Amino acid sequence: MMSILVPVADAELLSKIENHTAHVGVIGLGYVGLPLLLLFNEERFSVTGFDIDAKKVQVLTEGGSYIYRIPATEIQAATGRGFRATSDYSLIEKMDAVIICVPTPLDHHHEPDISFIVSTVECIAPHLRPRQLVVLESTTYPGTTEEVVIPILEKNNLYGLKVDRGGSAEGNSFYVAFSPEREDPGNDTVARVDIPKVVGGVSPAATELASALYGSIFRRTVPVSSPAVAEMTKLLENIYRCVNIALVNELKLLCLRMGIDIWEVIAAASTKPFGFQPFYPGPGLGGHCIPVDPFYLSWKAKEWDFRTRFIELAGEINMSMPYHVVDSVASALGRRKKALNGARVLVLGVAYKKDIDDLRESPSLTIIELLKSRGAEVDYNDPYFPTVGKGRKYDLNMRSASLDNVRDYDCVLIVTDHSDYDYPRIVRDAQLVVDTRNATRGIDSLNLVRC
Repeated sequence: MMSILVPVADAELLSKIENHTAHVGVIGLGYVGLPLLLLFNEERFSVTGFDIDAKKVQVLTEGGSYIYRIPATEIQAATGRGFRATSDYSLIEKMDAVIICVPTPLDHHHEPDISFIVSTVECIAPHLRPRQLVVLESTTYPGTTEEVVIPILEKNNLYGLKVDRGGSAEGNSFYVAFSPEREDPGNDTVARVDIPKVVGGVSPAATELASALYGSIFRRTVPVSSPAVAEMTKLLENIYRCVNIALVNELKLLCLRMGIDIWEVIAAASTKPFGFQPFYPGPGLGGHCIPVDPFYLSWKAKEWDFRTRFIELAGEINMSMPYHVVDSVASALGRRKKALNGARVLVLGVAYKKDIDDLRESPSLTIIELLKSRGAEVDYNDPYFPTVGKGRKYDLNMRSASLDNVRDYDCVLIVTDHSDYDYPRIVRDAQLVVDTRNATRGIDSLNLVRC
């Protein structure tokens, strides 16, 4: 039964969504957009994927995949159900709903870079038509949807369209909502469809339409009162993790000085059935959210003359961890009468966490650059990355080394604890192993250092 919140003029759009006949466009075919697109496709929606990267479009068009956890067979099955990928933004006009899933990194000054959002919305606007639903999923600071996205859409569309703000159901309006992505690459314990979807529309009708859209592929939607609430929700989720990871990283440094095993401490504390959730130390933060999102809020808070001290301190601690790792390698080599300058170091794992093919903000990249800057000869091994070239913040141009000759290295540094690695054999064969992830737990060896 149609809700009274949706204007009569858009009964057709709601009906299309509920009947899975709506045309859905997903912009940005990366780790967020492509899996989302496939969910809609599996539910028999007509889906078009948009991306400015011609190589991605070509791979998908040819039935291939560039994301490890999405096999080519899934793309081929989706194509058989009508999926297509394109770089032609004029096709936006044919979509009933458009979902934006583009990157929102930090710039070199650790300030928000929403240029991908801006350029994408500028591409959408000339092809916007009345009664379309536009949803932003990209993580960003509270206010982006209403302060950035809507003004561009209203200014640059060709029909004089205005966003629906809950007024009368005129034919020259469109709907806008924000719904934060909640991807967790490598997490096989929670099915994607079981992750509740937070939705905040500019108007009640926008919220209901977006909730209906996502409710067709997710088991639960969580409507909130505005896009800003939805934007802040995503930031809170990741700032919570960032602060707690910083806390346990700081405690790890203290425990190292005190001769206490922080991993044993965490395991013991985890037996408490209430009031404690375990977080784990590591070589630094990686991924598309936790190292980035807190700085979005810190930056936005300055507009309100407010300093987010917890967030800034957590950022400082987490950003210092790669330096701690390199110092630990230098110290471990020094105890063996070997200088870091000139030492051969093999870094195990460049992905930002285990068993995924994602380099974004990976601490391994920073660690490799720091090791090189101190004179080390560095190789890496990662089963998910045969090569590492050039990115926004790194230029390594390296090829994954074989694990057959670990004995030839002065130090093997475990940065990403992929399940594929045979840690007992590595510890047995290597001259020195420095473990930042507790991957070697249960293994005792004189050539093993945990940091």
